[in-house]
Amino acid sequence: MDLNPLLPNNGDITLITKISGTGSALPAKILTNADLAILVDTSDEWITSRTGIKERRIAVDGEYTSTFAVEAARQALSMAGILPEELDLIILGTVTPDFPFPSTACIIQKELGAHKAVAFDISAACSGFIYGLSIADSFIRSGRSKKALIIGSEVLSRVVDWNDRNTCILFGDGAGAVVVEASEDQSGIVSTHIFSDGTCWDLLYQPGSGSRNPAGIHATDPNLFFIRMEGNEVYKHAVRAMEEAAMAALNANGLTASDISLLIPHQANRRIIDAITKRLDLDADKVFINLHRYGNTSSASIPIALDEANRQGRIKPGDLLLLDAFGGGFTYGSALIRW
Repeated sequence: MDLNPLLPNNGDITLITKISGTGSALPAKILTNADLAILVDTSDEWITSRTGIKERRIAVDGEYTSTFAVEAARQALSMAGILPEELDLIILGTVTPDFPFPSTACIIQKELGAHKAVAFDISAACSGFIYGLSIADSFIRSGRSKKALIIGSEVLSRVVDWNDRNTCILFGDGAGAVVVEASEDQSGIVSTHIFSDGTCWDLLYQPGSGSRNPAGIHATDPNLFFIRMEGNEVYKHAVRAMEEAAMAALNANGLTASDISLLIPHQANRRIIDAITKRLDLDADKVFINLHRYGNTSSASIPIALDEANRQGRIKPGDLLLLDAFGGGFTYGSALIRW
């Protein structure tokens, strides 16, 4: 599904969805590759050579998906100069909500004091932030929203099997957020492109806690509540899908990769990022990578990277950004943004 935000919404007025604030929040606890080597049969060299990850952040007792989401949101609101009560929409992308229900977005709404906002979660795995951005963009273009908050937040450490060296090395916790506003400026979201391929859902999923394997019946089998992944197959699909999503954004706008100022890809695996960089024929200095410090934070990875790039001065007014994601489902998507 490709969405063109340049359609008029009211008379001759064309509204653009502009990012006015970014934020991120990470746990203080750091888990290094050397720490993991104590838990499972692995090593820093083995993990680094296969994933590019050196360390990840891990939530401790009393820290939840909402904990990091609220902090990231506050940072984004502060940068945008917007009060929580001005928000009319809150969208959270997550696969690790505080509870099965209610939506963790409602908990965030309460903590922020954003009492005028509609709040809901979406479950699109690592593509959750792109999906949320696309939805918010549609709301703003249609005139149904003026100021929205989109968050990606995860505590994946609580659904990881710490005895499985193939998956426990990959994931980390954290949150990223953006505030978007209706604007008549020419800077903002140029287009979003979201896709799904449900034929491969069982290559990356969490079997337990849903209606198929409810906790009450299967409480004696904790393995059901851990992430399951066919790594090699996921890798092949991820590279193809992320290339497709990136090209969809470029082709829809008559652009080539050389027009991109910065690619911010989902931070899942360095080999995937390198493959996408090569397929798009991008220079390495046009790709933002923080995977080595945080691991795969699923829906949080792109907004965390976007916030870091923004605060580090890697993004300048007029720059053209390409966000590119892939996740379980399979879901994948991209967003083209004029800063």
